[in-house]
Amino acid sequence: MRATTVIGVLRNGKAALGSDGQMTYGNTILKHSTTKIRKMHDGKIIVGFAGATADALTLLERFEEKLQAYGGRLDRSAVELAKEWRMDKYLRRLEAMLAVVSREKALIISGTGDVIEPEDGIVAIGSGSMYALSAARALLKHTNCDAKTIVEESLNIAGEICIYTNTNIQIQEIV
Repeated sequence: MRATTVIGVLRNGKAALGSDGQMTYGNTILKHSTTKIRKMHDGKIIVGFAGATADALTLLERFEEKLQAYGGRLDRSAVELAKEWRMDKYLRRLEAMLAVVSREKALIISGTGDVIEPEDGIVAIGSGSMYALSAARALLKHTNCDAKTIVEESLNIAGEICIYTNTNIQIQEIV
């Protein structure tokens, strides 16, 4: 997935998820302040997306339905979305990924049926994800920064390296 960076971090019972604001079409920047993250389930879950915007919005809507259907149980909702996404004739063509955090869990959900819970509590998707992930791991290991600060600094570092990521950052936090 190109054209964005989304990263989420869990630390000390808090969760933060952020993204840059750049929207690109090919090698052209169309917008600098796109919103790619949102809170769900009464603010207990934050979801971010990378990929085609219309596809991602469709998936966000489906994920919210799953959260309601399964009483906000993040694991179950994620697995059910991934199953539907992979098996449904229409949904399996959608090109996007989701990064999801709650205070207890961080997950990546993909259209190939993957629901991944990284061991270090860091989720990252999009073109600048590996830059942001590397920065977040270093900050998590070598500082006492809180989750929100780690997300912010990681996105700034990715924005300095990745041409598809800018430093117009939006962050949501669950405390």
